[in-house]
Amino acid sequence: MIKIALLGCGRIGKMHAATVARAPSAELAVVYDPIGAAAEEVGRHYGCAVAASAEEAIAQADAVLIATSTPTHADLIEASARAGKAIFCEKPIDLSLSRVAACRQAIGGFSGPIQIGFNRRFDPGHRAARDSARAGEIGELQQVVITSRDPGLASRDYLKASGGIFKDMTIHDFDLARFMLDEEPVEVFATGSTLIDPTLAELNDLDSVMVVMRTESGKLCHINNSRAAVYGYDQRVELFGSKGMVISGNRKAHELERFGATATGVGEPYLNFFIERYAEAFTLGLESFLKCVEENRTPDATFEDGEKSLALAEAANLSLAEGRFVNIREIRA
Repeated sequence: MIKIALLGCGRIGKMHAATVARAPSAELAVVYDPIGAAAEEVGRHYGCAVAASAEEAIAQADAVLIATSTPTHADLIEASARAGKAIFCEKPIDLSLSRVAACRQAIGGFSGPIQIGFNRRFDPGHRAARDSARAGEIGELQQVVITSRDPGLASRDYLKASGGIFKDMTIHDFDLARFMLDEEPVEVFATGSTLIDPTLAELNDLDSVMVVMRTESGKLCHINNSRAAVYGYDQRVELFGSKGMVISGNRKAHELERFGATATGVGEPYLNFFIERYAEAFTLGLESFLKCVEENRTPDATFEDGEKSLALAEAANLSLAEGRFVNIREIRA
């Protein structure tokens, strides 16, 4: 049984706590949150220890699950690595590419598993689409189209600290693009607007963006994001090739449709948000991590994946600022 220390007991931390509690090979051993009441609540619910500090929690576990605020991620990765613990850290590693590079250097001697929380790689539909493309079912992959739209704006306080849409929201899509393309994008063009809430300009942020990327061999990827889709959490991936196409589409609670005098074919709405839509992906991602801990092997979503996706976000910000395609070689830590 792998003992897990959960650092961070907010919304995403509570979701991870429930996932760990369901895992047959893991035990939620201890939790920590700088807000003591949040940690106490999770500790009572799952009957686990509550630590007075992150270091105390790390010492009591075999593996550490980091779900704290983004500015603490790199420090906690380093502390967990010094203690020799396997690490699962929510994205992003940090908002600063130089801080991520410093973290990589600091943990250079650590040989245990480090997994970054890019859960969409583990979604059954998305992975089936990728597997289909790898098997040659659509011929030579030529285009990847990713649609990711939130059902509504996050709170103002959240957006202030998010690092901007490319580092907070699109970073999931940058990772998914790399996962699907199986090649590194070399050029990035990004554009965006404030169409939902014009006051986001005060935060130097956007709510509607589009990104185009190209790999060295010429494969293309288009990402489109919106912070507010009135019809629900819109998550679609399209892989187009020389012999056809595969699509991983949206999810609903069920597929019942209703037919009557006033409406025909009325179905259920899309699942509301990421915790519901990607529930299976979170579970499968944790299961994969636990196997990596047991077998001491490299996870599917690595520290390097986190660093490369952040570099794409930096390239998107530079492209937006200068209105041009940015070569990824221009981005330095």
